[in-house]
Amino acid sequence: MKKLLSFFITLFMGSVMLAQTAITGTISDANGQPIPGANIVVSGKSIGTTTDFDGNFSLKVNQTPPFSIEASLIGFATVTAKITQINENVAITLGESATILDEVVVSASRTPERILESPVTIERMDIREIKNTTSPSFYDGIENLKGVDVNTNSLTFKSVNTRGFATFANTRFMQLVDGMDNSSPALNFNLGNLLGMSELDVNSVELLPGASSALYGANAFNGVLFMTSKNPFDHDGISFYAKSGMTTQEAAGDNQFVDFGIRMAYKFSEKFAAKASFSFLKGTDWFATDYRDFTNPDFDRTNPAYDGLNIYGDEVATTLNFDALAGLPEGTLGSQKVSRTGYQESDLTDYVAQSAKADIALHYRPTGGELELIYNFKFGVGNTIYQGANRYALKDFFMQQQKLEIRNNNFFVRAYMTGEDGGNSYDTRFAAINTNRSWKSDTDWFTEYAQTYIGGRLGLIPGMPALDDATAHQVARGVAQTGALVPGTAEFKKALNEVIAIPDLTTGAKFQDNTKLYNVDVNYNFHELIDFVDIQVGSQWRMYSINSKGSIFTDYDGPINYDEWGAYMQLQKKFINERLKFTGSIRYDKAQNFDGNFSPRVSFTYSAGENKNHNIRASFQTGFRNPTTQDQYVGIDAGSLIIVGSAPDNLERYTSNPLPVSAIGQSLGAPSTVQLTGTDAYYNAFSISSISAGSPEKAYFDLVKPEKVTAYEVGYRGRFNRIALDVNAYYNDYKDFIGNKNVVVPLYGQTDFSDYNPETMPAPPASIALSQGDYQVFQIFTNSPADISSYGGSIGVSSKVFADYSFGISYTFSKFDFDQSTDPDYEAGFNTPEHKVKVSFGNPKIIKNVGFNINYRWNDEYLWQSTFADGIIAARSVFDAQVNYTVSKIKSVFKIGGANIGGKEYFSAPGTGKIGSQYYMSWTINP
Repeated sequence: MKKLLSFFITLFMGSVMLAQTAITGTISDANGQPIPGANIVVSGKSIGTTTDFDGNFSLKVNQTPPFSIEASLIGFATVTAKITQINENVAITLGESATILDEVVVSASRTPERILESPVTIERMDIREIKNTTSPSFYDGIENLKGVDVNTNSLTFKSVNTRGFATFANTRFMQLVDGMDNSSPALNFNLGNLLGMSELDVNSVELLPGASSALYGANAFNGVLFMTSKNPFDHDGISFYAKSGMTTQEAAGDNQFVDFGIRMAYKFSEKFAAKASFSFLKGTDWFATDYRDFTNPDFDRTNPAYDGLNIYGDEVATTLNFDALAGLPEGTLGSQKVSRTGYQESDLTDYVAQSAKADIALHYRPTGGELELIYNFKFGVGNTIYQGANRYALKDFFMQQQKLEIRNNNFFVRAYMTGEDGGNSYDTRFAAINTNRSWKSDTDWFTEYAQTYIGGRLGLIPGMPALDDATAHQVARGVAQTGALVPGTAEFKKALNEVIAIPDLTTGAKFQDNTKLYNVDVNYNFHELIDFVDIQVGSQWRMYSINSKGSIFTDYDGPINYDEWGAYMQLQKKFINERLKFTGSIRYDKAQNFDGNFSPRVSFTYSAGENKNHNIRASFQTGFRNPTTQDQYVGIDAGSLIIVGSAPDNLERYTSNPLPVSAIGQSLGAPSTVQLTGTDAYYNAFSISSISAGSPEKAYFDLVKPEKVTAYEVGYRGRFNRIALDVNAYYNDYKDFIGNKNVVVPLYGQTDFSDYNPETMPAPPASIALSQGDYQVFQIFTNSPADISSYGGSIGVSSKVFADYSFGISYTFSKFDFDQSTDPDYEAGFNTPEHKVKVSFGNPKIIKNVGFNINYRWNDEYLWQSTFADGIIAARSVFDAQVNYTVSKIKSVFKIGGANIGGKEYFSAPGTGKIGSQYYMSWTINP
């Protein structure tokens, strides 16, 4: 590390010795009105700033004149100004003739370039769009970007997705906040904006749909979201917002929410600046009240085997053979699957949605110029609902990040740590199961049920005649439920609180986790040392430290550490009078438990037209996703099955609880109890499909490895006077999709029947184990051989209409092909509508100081697949709108708006609460 730092210090020493140039100025429109939030950058560099509320800006750079700066903002033409003096004041006027395609982005190539010239598809939001968003928060407003899906897990947890194949646990999508991956270290996906930033501190949001592993490494599989904050050197002062309103839902009623935040930034000198921000939101979450039985749609609550989607505890079920239990001839009473009576989700959680997050940053520029040292500390704590395999009530869930970064215009070295604490979070399904068991064991409950049913059918219950089947089941359930804890009572609350405090799913439901992630990134751009080609190099190292104290992972004896590293290079070169741009990059990544992986990317862009206003692009990209920490190191006895990760060092470390062996099994030489390991699950198991077919066969599943995607994309961006057109089409080919498989492990015998001697044994021991119930079901992680591809595209048009009004419309098509015969048991989980339309219309100044904006979104119905539930999501139309009023004298913006106006409720996925309407009023000072 010392050698690496010395190398980069030597490279940038030359640049910090340059003379410092101070630039100040104002940006205004054609009417002389100041433009807040305009972007000012040094031409060809990433250093820049934005204007304040009054259109003023100041910028210091370590560059000797002459050079140029560029001023831009969506809806205005980009203007270039020549800087000829070391201290210069400039006044720039922006004319309203340009479009979003003139905005400067950095994420597409890790270097500044106009959206028009980006080699890949990219979407962007800046300060102005955030101010004008119709959504209750800027993060919700991401859904209005072309080609983007936002799945609503709860009021405070939204999951962003592009190009399909995602659930709420979107491990195929990366989210970076000021360069930091803010995914949960244990879960490996981001929790929306829990650890993001306050909207007062957002400088820009950039989104890259599609594979981006060539620059951003593992998990930049289907897209990357970049959020950058305001630098206190460029954005000082105090900002504040207060927001309140209500959410409306048929199930939950009308409920108030409050949301407020403050940002304080101060530039102490040309060398030191600091900022701090804090925001808080509290409201009522969307109630989940879907009580349909998705496994058996014809079942209602009177069916003995009823299993409601948002009712938990009724998953505990068994088949009762009443004839065998009563000693009756077969066919007299028959048999029936019966489930325990469960609790509604609303009985198990209070639906309080809450989020508090803070961000503190210290910025130091030792030379007063481009070289900058940054320390950043941020944390988020909150209550929300997360839907994965089950529904999890995240209570007091805490995440923090600490970063130390040194950077200038040519390089950065960034090191950060992400840590989390599960707080008082718990699994609502196991909360119900074990609360039920706290007042009556499963054995006693089913015994009472069976005895009462048999007695009722045979007329053996005193005072009752012989009962018909339906009535007998009703009476049996009533008797079995004797002594049941009633939701809302003190006894129920006491039992529930005891269960959710236990981090063991056999008796409790608590989600216990203190996992950490350590990460170091290095990047250097040689553009000031090499002028004939733009070269960037970089590397990354990260280490996971898993710490669930044995409650989730197999970290019984202390944290499990494993690491990953990668290195990349990118070349950019322009040809043909700088009209043709070539971008080529390659990255190599190596994870501790997997073979190394190369990720190449090649793209060509050509700028046609007299003013280079027509850009044609084509790219070849690759992406990959490493198996998550759970895929590798989980070890949970979930009751009906055992879930075990496939990391080589995890297989022997996981050992099941003692499992009883039948008398017949013991007669074959097996002990009275057996403990299985993860090795048994992967190397001595039967496949479920073969057992179902009546011919058990050994299961052959490899240990899990990274999944990969190869992406091809073409696109066009162009400007025709006041009209901008953006078109793209893509094709993705996937390999080795990660998935789960259930297998059956016998407690004795070999599943390849190698221990079978037909001369001395009536059948293979493993077959006998199956017939006697001497087996355990495991869920393992492996890769699917499924043949899967996806393709689609988007077209977007934006323009100025009726003089000052902004209008935009986009259409997105998404489709996937899956040959089910290549893996009959695999669910691809594309989870994306085939057709999406989005429309925006607005004017920031319809009359003096008054503006408005309208957004409309429509998508058709689509199939949602996940481990929680599969189901068809109905087509929906959503209408959002806002009106704002600016009071310049007090530097304030007042806004009133609503999301899903009209209130036609919709599901984001099976099992979530139906999304209702949200109305709000806000007051923002110095936005």
